[in-house]
Amino acid sequence: MTISRRALLTGGSVAGVGAVAGAVAGVAATGGIPEVTAAPATAGLGTDTVAFHGPRQAGVTTEPPAHAAFVAFTLAAGTDRRALGRMMRLLSDDAARLTRGEPALGDTDAPLAALPARLTVTFGFGPGLYRAAGLEDRRPPSVAELPPFRIDRLQRRWSGGDLLVQICAEDPMTVTHTQRMLVKDARPFAAVRWVQRGFRNTPGVQPAGFTQRNVLGQLDGTANPRGAELDAAVWAPDGGTTLVVRRIRAEIETWDLLGTADKEAAVGRRLATGAPLTGRHEHDEPDFAALDPAGLPVMPDFSHVTRARVTDPARKILRRPYNYDDPPNAAGHPDSGLIFASYQADIARQFLPIQRRLAEKDLLNQWITPIGSAVFAVPPGCAADGWIGDRLLG
Repeated sequence: MTISRRALLTGGSVAGVGAVAGAVAGVAATGGIPEVTAAPATAGLGTDTVAFHGPRQAGVTTEPPAHAAFVAFTLAAGTDRRALGRMMRLLSDDAARLTRGEPALGDTDAPLAALPARLTVTFGFGPGLYRAAGLEDRRPPSVAELPPFRIDRLQRRWSGGDLLVQICAEDPMTVTHTQRMLVKDARPFAAVRWVQRGFRNTPGVQPAGFTQRNVLGQLDGTANPRGAELDAAVWAPDGGTTLVVRRIRAEIETWDLLGTADKEAAVGRRLATGAPLTGRHEHDEPDFAALDPAGLPVMPDFSHVTRARVTDPARKILRRPYNYDDPPNAAGHPDSGLIFASYQADIARQFLPIQRRLAEKDLLNQWITPIGSAVFAVPPGCAADGWIGDRLLG
């Protein structure tokens, strides 16, 4: 065990490890999108697995589990392309093991790895990683610090990062243990910059295919691309994508002073059903031309749904957010909100136009405040004998 770990750290080949990993995975990936596979006889939430290897990384179009940790790292001085390759070999190997319900190499608490609980581990490369590797010409042009928006109140402790590890599972213990193992892997190369833990509705509490609610009570993700739309909206031809992570604080105290009608006018949807104000069901298309008896738009120009409207499916974004609820601040005010994770093929073409419209006139801005922001390129997946980033760093 020690020899294998030392070989990895010194840049030794992981082909043998990958071959063993592939032999025991027992999980299929179809069309580049990971499938969930239940263990025989004891199938259930704790034993279900999601394939780590494949043309695309899991944790993007995979159905989001209930718990997540977003962990951003700052690279240590002198961490160059060669060192980055060693780090990503380590991280990929242990992530693959943990998603199968196997302990990481050198794991002294192996029983904590026994239940994978649909664990996915997704890696993102920030602009600083490309600089450290001397590969800025390979950085996707849209993966750059976002322009300032007038609604932003960004805090350094929730912003930026050279490397992101997104860890999602149905069990918070699985998330915690995986985070611990991968932080340990990265420690010789990078320091933790920030960690954001989040939660969603637990599967089984809501019917299959439900849209999660955020802490403001909204259904969140109704307009996401689905089916055939996903390829054009989310994936680049090489199997990669891009990720924007925004920490958005909800002003719960003032939001709670509003009545239902005022909340629905700000959002543009019925809170109970998620239906647009012009419809009856969640997925009804909003009628933006409809007028009320007074001749005013039923879907106001300032409503969130109107401002976030996208007519071209290829310009949609895939919202994959998690809620957070931290202890109250020193003044006793709540600290709740959204870890907004947006996946799209191109940030400049898809995310930025939407965000500009929202920043300009979205009435919901009175009750939400962006306090963190980071962008990452999500490289393609890897084969069982490869590692995430091998095409870039190898």
